[in-house]
Amino acid sequence: MATFLYRLGRGAFRRRGLVALVWVALLFAAGFGAATASAPTSGSFSIPGTEAQKAFDLLDKKFPGMAADGATARIVIKAPAGATVNDPKNKAEVEKIVSGLKSGPGAAQVASVTDPYQAQAVSQDASTAYVSVKYDVSGMELKDETRDALKGSGTQAKAAGLTVEIGGDALMTAPETGSGEIVGILIAGIVLVITFGSLIAAGLPLLTALIGVGIGVSSIAALANVLDLGSTTSTLAMMIGLAVGIDYALFIVSRYRVELAEGRERDEAAGRAAGTAGSAVVFAGLTVVIALVGLAVVNIPMLTKMGFAAAATVVIAVLVALTLVPAILGFAGKKVLPAGTKSRLFGKGRPAGATPKPNGGTRWARFVLRRPVMVLLVGVIGLGAIAIPASKLEMGLPDDGAQPVSTTQRKAYDLLSEGFGPGFNGPLLVVVDGDKKLADETQGRIKGLEGVAAVTPPAPNEAGDAAVITVIPKDRPSSVETENLVHTIRDGSGDDVLVTGATAMNIDFSQKMNDALLPYLALVVGLAFLLLMVVFRSVLVPLKAALGFLLSVVAALGAVVAVFQWGWLGSLFGVEQTGPIMSMMPIFMVGVVFGLAMDYEVFLVTRMREAYVHGERPGQAVVTGFQYSARVVVAAAVIMIAVFSGFIGASEQMIKMIGFGLAVAVFFDAFVVRMAIVPAVLALLGHKAWWLPRWLDRLLPNVDVEGESLRKHLGEAAQDTEGPDKDRELVNA
Repeated sequence: MATFLYRLGRGAFRRRGLVALVWVALLFAAGFGAATASAPTSGSFSIPGTEAQKAFDLLDKKFPGMAADGATARIVIKAPAGATVNDPKNKAEVEKIVSGLKSGPGAAQVASVTDPYQAQAVSQDASTAYVSVKYDVSGMELKDETRDALKGSGTQAKAAGLTVEIGGDALMTAPETGSGEIVGILIAGIVLVITFGSLIAAGLPLLTALIGVGIGVSSIAALANVLDLGSTTSTLAMMIGLAVGIDYALFIVSRYRVELAEGRERDEAAGRAAGTAGSAVVFAGLTVVIALVGLAVVNIPMLTKMGFAAAATVVIAVLVALTLVPAILGFAGKKVLPAGTKSRLFGKGRPAGATPKPNGGTRWARFVLRRPVMVLLVGVIGLGAIAIPASKLEMGLPDDGAQPVSTTQRKAYDLLSEGFGPGFNGPLLVVVDGDKKLADETQGRIKGLEGVAAVTPPAPNEAGDAAVITVIPKDRPSSVETENLVHTIRDGSGDDVLVTGATAMNIDFSQKMNDALLPYLALVVGLAFLLLMVVFRSVLVPLKAALGFLLSVVAALGAVVAVFQWGWLGSLFGVEQTGPIMSMMPIFMVGVVFGLAMDYEVFLVTRMREAYVHGERPGQAVVTGFQYSARVVVAAAVIMIAVFSGFIGASEQMIKMIGFGLAVAVFFDAFVVRMAIVPAVLALLGHKAWWLPRWLDRLLPNVDVEGESLRKHLGEAAQDTEGPDKDRELVNA
């Protein structure tokens, strides 16, 4: 592989004009496709194999149109104190809202509007009423005129003294990341300038990463409706693509500069950078792709598509690093080197024969080697303490009750809870696949259950072979009592009585996430363990990598629970409303963080193994690995944390939570696990860390991440002794 990548990088450098033209053409093609494609929808949501989904499918079959994906809205009207919505003046204002929605601006997209006085949508004390609106299209497809008409429907009623708030997914808009994303990229640029000491070298990873992300995100936008991709898919792909794109380019450019410092020609330096650092980029990217594609085992289409889309963006980032980065290096010339001829980064300006001063990575590695047990205990106990809140993890899907209290959706949610009861915002739909007799029996049985506030009479379909019963729980949708009620109804029913609705879908989704977590972990960690065993020719190093990842991801989940569920430091991160953690968050974090964690493992430990196989003692190999990689790995981690942190300012709770979780997880994994626990464990293991049974060594393919075959191919086997010493002098500077 190293030889192939060497030829690829050198070829891209020499044919830089053609390579750059191809990538720019791809960017324009993807951008044109995105510009001409229709706006993405919110994406369909299904949970195959669950009772809620079976009931939903039965609804679609027996009640055509009832299970349509069109947007819905509830306009909640509350009368002032001492009055009711039945008062003639107030009733007239409510009826104006109904007639305005039916015939006013945006009415072309309205499927139906219910009159609260005819639909019995008035609370028992007549203080509150609501108007239900159904649209022909999803919330993302509503025209501005339609959405504006909905928002302004209660203007006159408010002027008359009524309280009017609007809930439902009709107000859904594309998630906004805010200015935090720009700040994250700016921080990444500052880190690159400090790392490289050159504006050209710092700008190159940013430029190539943006090109790669531009192609990936534009392609997702162009195919969004064809592949039924959700509106958040492109945001998540951008988040991950930016982080890995900058990091992968950083490693290639860093190695290229070292090769230049050794006096090699520029095309040769580009080829060697691609053949050595490029090999680590390929395997690091492969672990990320495995983790993201592995989300398919959960068998939830939305999550699978998100994983595949993000994985495609990572693949593009790898290809950009291996081809476009060498090509841009060709255009940049020697401007990628620090300004001035006495740059300490390359050892210039030192008197001949002077002993190089150990760099920060060297000093830290030697400190860990002197006190491995203490460092290991502090790291493990510290992350273990942070992980404690994860034991209280509560999962659920967000609804309007999770919105900030300042939003109209949350106010409408609270008004409905006050006027109609806590369970009104999460009604259960019981679908009966049978005649009227079975439907009546089912209604009678549900009426007598504890936790039921109200049960509507069965509503049969035209054929009379199915019916729908609406059940209003006494407790709020996300409560344990409501979940128990769903299970009670299901346990007492046969296969012809199914429970669905948003609350039931939430319960089934959370259960499916829980059931899939262990199989997913086994698949992803197992495949990555085999991959790392091939890369490092060791059994204990991959095992240590996997255990360290589990520690960092559980600690990150603990931090997420503390901030988003308990509200600790919530105001610092813009968390206006605490609540259950989104059901997909744990498994998504496991997938993404595992792939990213293995990046640092590959980049850091590859250098250690290279030193070890060239004859260094285990302890000295750890020091050498830190000499080569610590500075770059720290810079890469800071960049990734900055990029992820930028998404904490997003308007959508899911994006905000994932941005925070990934930023914290990368911090824990890079600075605690990889930079502290890993060298401590390797110091304690000694030679055993690199042990591999001979029979297994013969079975495993030799991928040569260290580039040994490349050295032999270039006829440099005799220079092995000189090379590491010279490299070490350069890095120590």
